[in-house]
Amino acid sequence: MLLYIIRHGDPIYVTDTLTEKGAEQAQALKSRFSQGFDKIYSSPMGRARATAQPTCDMLGMSYQVEEWTSEWLSWVDMSVSDENGEDWVFRKYERRMLETDWHRLGMRWYEDEVFSGLRVKEGYERIVKNSDDFIRRQGYRREGRHYFAERPNDERIAVFCHHGFGTTWISHLLNIPAPMLWPSFDITHTGVTILRFKSGADGFCAPVCLCYSDMSHILKSDMPTTYNNGDIL
Repeated sequence: MLLYIIRHGDPIYVTDTLTEKGAEQAQALKSRFSQGFDKIYSSPMGRARATAQPTCDMLGMSYQVEEWTSEWLSWVDMSVSDENGEDWVFRKYERRMLETDWHRLGMRWYEDEVFSGLRVKEGYERIVKNSDDFIRRQGYRREGRHYFAERPNDERIAVFCHHGFGTTWISHLLNIPAPMLWPSFDITHTGVTILRFKSGADGFCAPVCLCYSDMSHILKSDMPTTYNNGDIL
């Protein structure tokens, strides 16, 4: 199985829609996905659905909404307010995470005192539970830090979602503690991440990241390859 995790296009957050540029980015994805998908899923939020729609139209498919992939749910659990306003915990606490010895806790990183008083644990555990349910529906059962292939398959699965949710989800899928992945791995608008689930004869399966935040569709469309309207890549 190949799992495609696609961030939405350039957004207007206040209206939960895409800018003109974001709509062009979503159209550009059609050339990237001309090989087709077996299933397409989307966050319930407008900017993710608008990004998925051109690909669905091209393939003659419909997306299925997965409520648990909503960026809003992740924001409620993983945002922090201080005198400078509200933002993601991985932005507000970036230096603390890099300087704190949470590593001793491994995948239970959320138990470190740096996250004390926050809802990060609840938010992460919600994503973990729903992820395991979702991946099992695709044929792979989570067993500790790997998967067992109950129904090995060559399906191509697309999930159109978000940055904050997406990076946290990927950290669980790949067994990388979120405070290690958050500061160092970002996802740009319509960035495509592909994880391969390939099992051995005994059913053992550990996902492998084949590419992360790929922008080849943007390059092919002759649009500027900028990171979130910033640096030219």
